[in-house]
Amino acid sequence: MSDPTTVADTGVPANDRDVSANDTAARRWSKALMDNFGVPPVELVSGTGAVVTDADGREYLDLLGGIAVNALGHAHPAIVEAVSRQIATLGHVSNFFTHPTVLALAEKLLDVSGFADPAVAGRVLFCNSGAEANEAAFKMARLTGRPRMIAAVGGFHGRTMGALALTGQPGKRAPFEPMPAGVDFVPYGDLAALDAAVDDSVAAVFLEPILGEGGVVPAPDGYLAAARRLTRDRGALLVVDEVQTGIGRTGAWFAFQHAGIVPDVVTLAKGLGGGLPIGAVLAAGPAARLLQPGQHGSTFAGNPVCAAAALAVLATVAADGLLDHAAALGKHIASGVEDLGHPLVAGVRGRGLLLGIVLRAPVAPAAAVAARGAGFIVNAPAADVLRLAPPLILTEAQADSFVRALPTILDALDTESSAS
Repeated sequence: MSDPTTVADTGVPANDRDVSANDTAARRWSKALMDNFGVPPVELVSGTGAVVTDADGREYLDLLGGIAVNALGHAHPAIVEAVSRQIATLGHVSNFFTHPTVLALAEKLLDVSGFADPAVAGRVLFCNSGAEANEAAFKMARLTGRPRMIAAVGGFHGRTMGALALTGQPGKRAPFEPMPAGVDFVPYGDLAALDAAVDDSVAAVFLEPILGEGGVVPAPDGYLAAARRLTRDRGALLVVDEVQTGIGRTGAWFAFQHAGIVPDVVTLAKGLGGGLPIGAVLAAGPAARLLQPGQHGSTFAGNPVCAAAALAVLATVAADGLLDHAAALGKHIASGVEDLGHPLVAGVRGRGLLLGIVLRAPVAPAAAVAARGAGFIVNAPAADVLRLAPPLILTEAQADSFVRALPTILDALDTESSAS
């Protein structure tokens, strides 16, 4: 017999029927899920393109894209068709077998990255996430036989133990110490510090082209190219973490291509699957031959359904000209925000559709809440930075609607109390 005091199928007390569906979801979350994310205030239930709808029927313009994951927005027909066709054909094969979709994706990634060039001789390793990709790169660095690695202060490479050891944000590492040993940190963008840190004991240097979780901070001009020269001269691997910047986010397939370099290792995830969990490691030359049978693996790595989604993403980005679109729309948004001349806006940084609106006071978390109240999803990776990482299909009209709304969003903030 069902419990007469609860609403059928939900477990929600009957006397709560009149409360917001978002509030009900938050209460259920707090009872059923661990608290590692805190309790989300909104339950999203559907989405189309760059617009999502919550449990109360309210629509939002999604300017965060699942933190740079939903490269083609929500329910894109190409991904829906590719995933549906693949799951109806063969959903999983394990790594005991090969699969045509997975092979096609590996070859396509080598093609768009330039790693298919015989002079580069690249190879691909698949995994499920950005953290897993960086874990694999960490292990590859260990296989060089050198004991040390260099990463950047403020960098973020994931929350698993190896990736966390590379993350230059002490607050995220401290509760889980001791970390895997051998990682030293240098100030991001400081070439002299990098030069002083890299010697013949260093296996690898891990760098993001733009610090995403660190506040959308781009590398200074020439920094990646200099890091490439330095690591090559001293026999260390250059690992470029493109988990957030890859797959067209900055207006090129990969941000390292803006710098005109070829890293030894590139880590990917987020936008690659367009909403499905897949990551990858691209490696060049000798780095591509470090891992040997039995040294690394993951049950779901290279899952054909996720690989089908990734192929659909790559094909659509190319066919729809989304690299050029991301580059142009990013400049349009940045100039639009800066032209507002709002006293709280110090400037806009980033590249393509990975942008940080820098504020003159530490009110970004409150601004993100206010933006959501106005129908826009953004987040605050730093106290004074609003991050935009929208789907690459975002239209100029949609972007303009946010720019027009931004002054009202910022005007509503209590900057004095937030700054104190």
